[in-house]
Amino acid sequence: MADTLIRCGWRGMAGDPLYEAYHDTEWGVPEYDSRALWEKLVLDGFQAGLAWITILRKREAFRAAFDNFDPEKVARYGEADRARLMADAGIIRSNAKIDAAINSAKIYLAMRDAGEDFSEFCWGFVDGKPLQTGAVSIGDVPAQTPLAVEVAKALKAKGFKFVGPVIVYAWMQAVGMVNDHLTCCFRHDKVQKVVR
Repeated sequence: MADTLIRCGWRGMAGDPLYEAYHDTEWGVPEYDSRALWEKLVLDGFQAGLAWITILRKREAFRAAFDNFDPEKVARYGEADRARLMADAGIIRSNAKIDAAINSAKIYLAMRDAGEDFSEFCWGFVDGKPLQTGAVSIGDVPAQTPLAVEVAKALKAKGFKFVGPVIVYAWMQAVGMVNDHLTCCFRHDKVQKVVR
């Protein structure tokens, strides 16, 4: 039986089981777990200049390479770990992005130690509730928004890297801070009903 589900019209998704599964089960679902939000922000940083499917295909390798994104472990990475990561063909090998990931773990822990919950910090920009955009077509979905610019500035002020407004908006969509599933997509209404 042919797949009759109507999905968002992402380029390259149709017929790719991994991409479709990500769209159908994960993308846009509100994520409130601080560690998971941080992991996704790091992965979106690695995406800079690349297609998301590249990162998605390497996600399990990233998790293995970065100790399942345990910020306590990643924050302690030294030169041997950097060399190990740069030699790992399973991930994106970029000194700048690896350094940014390690540094972001330190920032995440510093925020936590100062009593600032990462999830509350992130979700505070949308008052704890996903924004519903009502996008009808892919052309209605922007690459960035004024809010993404604001969030990017706040993250940069904390010291995060690879958090420009385009990356930040993609992350906000992925973690459900913004519901950009098209209104015709079978996931739109389901995601819209997810509440904390």
